[in-house]
Formats: sequence, C-alpha cells, structure tokens
Amino acid sequence: MTTPDVIDTLVGIAPGSALDAIRARRAEARRHAQASYLALFEPAEPGDVSLQERFALAHFVSGLHRQPRLDSFYADKLAASGGSPTLRDAVVAAINMAASRGPYGSYPKGPLSREDSPGAILQIAPATRGALGERLASAFEHTHMLTYHPRDSAAPSLQAMLNAGWSTTSVVTVSQLVSFLAFQIRVVVGLRALAAAPGEPA
Repeated sequence: MTTPDVIDTLVGIAPGSALDAIRARRAEARRHAQASYLALFEPAEPGDVSLQERFALAHFVSGLHRQPRLDSFYADKLAASGGSPTLRDAVVAAINMAASRGPYGSYPKGPLSREDSPGAILQIAPATRGALGERLASAFEHTHMLTYHPRDSAAPSLQAMLNAGWSTTSVVTVSQLVSFLAFQIRVVVGLRALAAAPGEPA
C-alpha cells in the first residue's frame, strides 16, 4: 500500500486544491521530502534503530517544537508500531520536562560572544529514564542538544549515546531523523500559515 504524502496529510492538503497546485510547482522537492520520510520511518530494514525508537524520537521532537498536529501524528505512529502506554507516557513526560525556547549556547571568544545565551541542558529524570530505557534517554538528551543547543553539540553527548548502546551508524541515523523533522516542521508550519492567510485560497 502506498503511503499518502505525509506533508499533505499534516497540512490537510486536498487533491486539486490551491495548496496542492503550489506544491506541484516544486514537484521534485515534494518527491524528495516524501522519499526522505519513507527512508527514515518506513525503511525496508530498520537496522540498529527500531521503528519504535524512530517514532518515539519524532514524537519527542514534535513536542519540543510545540506542534500539536505533528505531535499527535507521531504519537499515533508510535502506538501503531507497538509502543507501550508506559513508553508513550514517558515520551510525554520527557517533552514536558524538556520543552524550552532556545536556541542557547556559546560562541568561541570573539565578536559573536555577545550573542551567547545560557540555557539548561536536559538530563532525563530517573523515573522517566527508567521507562524510556537508557538508549532512548540518551538519544533524547542528544536531540535536545541538537534542537536547543546547536552551538554546544559536541563529543560528550555523542559519547553518551555510544555508551548507551548506540552504534556509530545509529547515531548518524538519529541525527538525520532530527534534521529531517526540523525541515518537515518548517514546511508544514509554512504551508499552514499560507492556508490561513487572509485572501489566500486553501
């Protein structure tokens, strides 16, 4: 069965609508976005990163970005992939403890230092950590760094993932997931804003 275009689904784009026509003008970008989703979330072989872990990460990222529609979409995907109620509750707990504003971080000493902005670095609480498992907890902490502390992301958070049992390849996959989701969220938010703009056809 062919998976419907996920961005169209998240925005609510109907075939033949004005937004459908707008997306059709960049058909190649549309195809690549869908192909990226399929490669990351419906791979023929999930490898070292299970589908549950992928959808848990997507649920977490959507929550960090405060996007209820995407958050609900990926929460449903997590449940459909076999994620237990305990796991799903733990993801929500992690979102609630992690959501912030950002971005935070420090530049090397120099002219840009005036833009330094301190912010908390996520440490998953023990009870939530136990429900998530060490692998996901370390991945969430790394994801939080990528989302809110991009200037501070460095070897220690990567090493923490390796210590938790992630392979080098799976760390790359997690980082790709986070990057893709940030892109997907921007596109969905932009298209929804366009649809809601006065005088703009849906």
